[in-house]
Amino acid sequence: MLRVSALSASAQQPPPVSGLTLVGKFGGTEKLKIIVDPVKGANGDSIATIISRDLDYSDRFLVLSTSNAPASNGPLNYALFTQLGVQGVIEASVMPSGWLRVELHDVNNKMLLQKGDFPLPGSALGKDWRMALHGVSDSIEEWLIGQRGIAQTRIAYVRDGRVWVVDSDGANPTAVTPRGISPNWTPNGRALVYNIVDADVSPIMLTDLATGAQRALTNMRSSVGQDYGAVVTPDGRSVVFTRSAPQGAELYSMPLTGGAAQRLTSSRGKDSGQPAVSPDGRRMAFGSTRAGNNDIYVADIDGANVELLTPGGAGEKTHNTPDWSPDGKFVAYTSGIGGTQQIMLVSVRDQTTRQITDQSRNDDPSWAPDSRHIVLTSLRTGTSQIWVVDTQSGKARQLTRGSAARLSAWSPRLSGTP
Repeated sequence: MLRVSALSASAQQPPPVSGLTLVGKFGGTEKLKIIVDPVKGANGDSIATIISRDLDYSDRFLVLSTSNAPASNGPLNYALFTQLGVQGVIEASVMPSGWLRVELHDVNNKMLLQKGDFPLPGSALGKDWRMALHGVSDSIEEWLIGQRGIAQTRIAYVRDGRVWVVDSDGANPTAVTPRGISPNWTPNGRALVYNIVDADVSPIMLTDLATGAQRALTNMRSSVGQDYGAVVTPDGRSVVFTRSAPQGAELYSMPLTGGAAQRLTSSRGKDSGQPAVSPDGRRMAFGSTRAGNNDIYVADIDGANVELLTPGGAGEKTHNTPDWSPDGKFVAYTSGIGGTQQIMLVSVRDQTTRQITDQSRNDDPSWAPDSRHIVLTSLRTGTSQIWVVDTQSGKARQLTRGSAARLSAWSPRLSGTP
């Protein structure tokens, strides 16, 4: 337990310094050591716990929480934190208006580095309140390293034949469709595309998360084929999906508002599917057996200029379920390795690969907005569950529990509760 005492009762705090971050001031590759001081005001313990956990889940900081220590009423004791080797201290208090005032202190230079006031809408501890608090955590991370965090996001997944969404920290799991599989987010985070399989039709669907309104984008009859694996292009105007038929599976595109579907690939009796669109919307990655083996290919968004992305020839490892990182540098995919499946990364620039997982069976990766974390399906606990993995350290945390969960998709950064 830490007790923070004042160095001087008459000391004055300097104003925050605009545009500076701790990582910019101290550099280096080691994790910054930070402390979240006890939060003053209503629900302070819950606020400190959520912020501390969000920053810890970023895998960029060593977070020491002082939530069990009495809050100080005087200036920050920089000398104490210097002895602890701490670079940054976060102080927060709930104001009479209900807003949260947050300050980031630079310990080494004994100065207030950043300061901000944040609204906390909705009832305390409710969904809107928690989501707004995740946004505070993301702002603090931006102050610390210059890049906004990913706490204010959600993950969609499939459980019991329905699409669910859950907060990035595993809170508030909520079913959002009566049925459906293979969800993906629209770029604004307000809707999901997914597909339904029944005896009559197998359409691509779109659900508005705010209203619950559902709309069929395609009307493929199950007796003819199936539409599935839909993704929305970064401009939000089109959806790319797989259409299977007796002669093989191909990629198609159509306007998100509806209209005729345009065929993008021609695999000559082989299969092409599982599309992932590049962040600039100009290219797509997809799985295909066109050369005899399951491999990942890239092509222009109209299907032209197809190139092999994953290494290996026919008869070697199988590769599928690609997802393109938001920074455009990597494609994550599932690879058959040693009789099971693991997650790999391949560089779009030079096709070098790196294995991310090695425990049990893992598949269906989906990137977080920070291009560092992925969410995936894993059997490492004996039941199919959704896990978050840091691609730099390999650190993993379980997101879902209970009945089997699979086919996850990470949302873009959100500004509220859809």
